[in-house]
Amino acid sequence: MGGAAALHGAKVTIVGCGSVGMACASAILATGLASTLVFADVDAKKVQGEVLDFTHGGAFYHANVKAAAPNYDGSEASDIIVITAGARQRPGESRLALVARNAAIFRSILPPLVSRSPNAILIIVSNPVDILTSIAARLSGFPPGRVLGSGTYLDSSRLRVALASQLGVAPKSVHASILGEHGDSSVAVASMANVGGARFADIKMSESAWADLHAQVVGAAKDVISLKGYTNWGVGAAVGALVGFILRDEKRVVPVTVAAKGTYGIEEDVFLSLPAVLGRGGVERVLRVPLSDAEHSKLLSSARALAQVARSVEQ
Repeated sequence: MGGAAALHGAKVTIVGCGSVGMACASAILATGLASTLVFADVDAKKVQGEVLDFTHGGAFYHANVKAAAPNYDGSEASDIIVITAGARQRPGESRLALVARNAAIFRSILPPLVSRSPNAILIIVSNPVDILTSIAARLSGFPPGRVLGSGTYLDSSRLRVALASQLGVAPKSVHASILGEHGDSSVAVASMANVGGARFADIKMSESAWADLHAQVVGAAKDVISLKGYTNWGVGAAVGALVGFILRDEKRVVPVTVAAKGTYGIEEDVFLSLPAVLGRGGVERVLRVPLSDAEHSKLLSSARALAQVARSVEQ
């Protein structure tokens, strides 16, 4: 852990009171570090209902749960702002059309949030998270370290769980990461994956077996959605962990969406997931880890794919 004491009594605002936002709220409350949790949503009735429901558990929580006004009054001086708000993809809607609609939502919510909490750290959860994190960074004007996305942190957990299941060990004993886009062009890094210090490269896991695991991770959300209609608890747990790493100043290294230009040979002005050190200031630095030539090439391809989508949104 980092040298600084944990920031108890923090104020965290969650924008978006859907299933993902409320899963994040539950996980953040479980850290015990937030003294105030503020909910904001365009549906004022939904906000009031969620606040009331959480308030009924006040004997078990260490935080006051409050509602922000429609203009975001009440969110002032937030230490962290978690944004889960966004439109869901319509049947037959292209990815670019969805990006454009969510970009418009971000243009409406970011200015009032930033003006009320100019020193906050922004954690973007809404999808497509890499593109929207880039948009949030531009709209907020915050330093790059104070804007990050949940990125492939949950994807990496899914990979660790899948590997652990195959090997018959606990997921916490497996160390493996997915980098790049939170999406189809993501890169499962086999070269440095290990269990208890034993590299998977040394136990001769075949490339096809690794590719199958990666495909399983990429399709994991669709599997959950086909069964229950949406995903929320996994990403909520991931975001709760990220908030805890920051408030406890842990200096934890995790794959999250960060400003990527100039790292790993990436020339495009994009945000994607890279190993980042999280502390009280947000993203304190990006670590350079050794990648195989094939992995590095895939990471560069992922950056180019995201840059193409970003250019389309800007037009």
